[in-house]
Amino acid sequence: VKRITVKPGAKFAAQMHLHRAEHWIVVSGTACITKGEEIFTISENESTFIPANTVHTLKNPATIPLELIEIQSGTYLAEDDIIRLEKHSGYLE
Repeated sequence: VKRITVKPGAKFAAQMHLHRAEHWIVVSGTACITKGEEIFTISENESTFIPANTVHTLKNPATIPLELIEIQSGTYLAEDDIIRLEKHSGYLE
């Protein structure tokens, strides 16, 4: 479980995980999420599930920090289970 802060205007690099899924819960702010071909926005007290092997990214479109909780599940949860498809990132842990 991680608590993540995303700066205003910043985004995660597009990525995927082979062995783990992620559940993102917005604590405060707004997240613009790309999950596969789907693009949508979630706000405070809303969440989304990212299955393993799904390309995903997240952007904070607001002028205030985005706070979210990330819960990981799967057969392998180490940080090296990541395939980055971009090098752009702007988050704090």
